Amino acid sequence: MPPPLTACLAFDTATEQLSIALQVNGRVWSHEGPGGAQASTTLIPAILDLLKQAGIELRDLDAIAFGKGPGAFTGLRTACSVAQGLAFGADLPVLPIDTLLTVAEDARQSRGAPQHDDVWVAMDARMGEIYAAHAVFVAGGWQLPTLPMLCTPQALQARWAAQPPVVVAGTALAAFGEALDCGAAQRLPTALPRARAMLPLAAALWAKGGAVDAALALPLYLRDKVAQTMAERAALKADADAASSHAALGATP
Repeated sequence: MPPPLTACLAFDTATEQLSIALQVNGRVWSHEGPGGAQASTTLIPAILDLLKQAGIELRDLDAIAFGKGPGAFTGLRTACSVAQGLAFGADLPVLPIDTLLTVAEDARQSRGAPQHDDVWVAMDARMGEIYAAHAVFVAGGWQLPTLPMLCTPQALQARWAAQPPVVVAGTALAAFGEALDCGAAQRLPTALPRARAMLPLAAALWAKGGAVDAALALPLYLRDKVAQTMAERAALKADADAASSHAALGATP
């Protein structure tokens, strides 16, 4: 069993919000900002700033956690390439965290009531579709009775007709409005994959031996399940190399 995770950097860029958290010996520093196209230019400087605030260097971390998706392609590529670049440069393992599970944990943290331990996550996937998953918090950890999937509002409601949800969390609630009928379920439209919510998920994955080599910092795509082309793989490698170089130049002394 690995030693406790005492120093962890976590970030997610799968949505229109950039979210970063750094936890060192129980203390947390965080940053929230615009995501999307801006994340590729602001993520590394924001990470370096948090490290400076905490008074540590990248190599002092135990691991780097990143939101692997599902989510926007550009955002997932940014998260994966930066995680790879930083981890390679500092010789650190990575912790790939399911973005929808992070939304469920964010919903649980924001309310803290027992009924928020059974959460359907529904995130806007654009193009009239939804990224969805059913998460249940049992015995101190999350389980996924329904794995992350890409579906239409109609298909999701068909599932809910058979087993009505208790809580529905995520951006699809605002994006689809009345077109996404979740019945009497409590609605949490502001739940997001916030990096603070990633930290306990990262600790749980670490404790299970789930840390992997930086080369395995790969995204979870649901819209296009075709394997990455050589060009896409080359782009990810170029992004990772750039992230590693950027971090080295801006590392704390």
